[in-house]
Amino acid sequence: MPKNITDKIYTIRGQKVMLDHDLAELYGYTTKAFNQQVKNNIEKFEGEEFMFRLTKEELKRLVRSKKLTSRNIFAGQDGGARYLPHAFTEQGIYMLMTVLKGELATKQSRALVMTFKAMKDYIISHQSVVSKVIDNTKDIAEIKTEIKQITSEMTGVVKKSEISPILLDFAKVAETKEFLILNGEPAKAKETYQDIFKKAKKRIYIIDNYISIKTLRLLQAAKSNIEVIFFSDNIGNCLYASDVKDFKKDRKDLEIKFIRTNNAVHDRFIIIDGEKFYHCGSSSKDAGKRIAVIHEITDKQIVKTIKDIVIKMANNRELILK
Repeated sequence: MPKNITDKIYTIRGQKVMLDHDLAELYGYTTKAFNQQVKNNIEKFEGEEFMFRLTKEELKRLVRSKKLTSRNIFAGQDGGARYLPHAFTEQGIYMLMTVLKGELATKQSRALVMTFKAMKDYIISHQSVVSKVIDNTKDIAEIKTEIKQITSEMTGVVKKSEISPILLDFAKVAETKEFLILNGEPAKAKETYQDIFKKAKKRIYIIDNYISIKTLRLLQAAKSNIEVIFFSDNIGNCLYASDVKDFKKDRKDLEIKFIRTNNAVHDRFIIIDGEKFYHCGSSSKDAGKRIAVIHEITDKQIVKTIKDIVIKMANNRELILK
């Protein structure tokens, strides 16, 4: 077993999470009893922002990385069909504190809060590294040196992977049509996407291979009777047919379609009414988690190229969600 709490924190789908079997052990439960407590209060954990189940591929990656073993993963499961573990985000762990009771639960909840706080404080204390505007090769060299120095000082509170490579291509914000989403501020990121979707009068195209229930929730801001077409291969199977069904209960007025990209597109784009084109630095499902920029494309040749690609993709097979 890992020696301390920070060793039980993994990065999955771009965010820090802890797995159910580790949390169960920390709180003094069997994995089965722990998950039963969560199931009894499932309304508190709805949405990927709180909890999600790992896919088989995500689980395989953790095992291949030697961060987990089958013994760790399935500890506490009582024979029979073994299920994929649940991952709890920081928000989900805070919600656990309202569900799990007792002296040990209180003690461990305090330890978890302090661990996440220590990780955040460390990043914030070295914020200068990611807030500099890079003008030339000399600046880049200086920042690389500073990052190296910081990571060498780490003592286990934060791993080196916490300091993400700086996105040099998006370091300069040249005009107001670019939206800088910086330092994991979900409110600002959410507002940016919603403001874009509000502009649509007839149709929204979302080109993004990584989609989830959060992608749909951002569409709540769209006007009535809008057609929404997703071009996606739904990598990781993060969006399910049941998610769409539930979403449509609230937005019956939106016509939603899914078409495969067949791995033809790497970047993410949003197209509003065939007139406004936005290049997105990250998937909307990750809005606010990492540094990203949304840039409105005005170059006529690039717009034409994207239009041609969309026309070709429109003939692809429908994406069938699980």
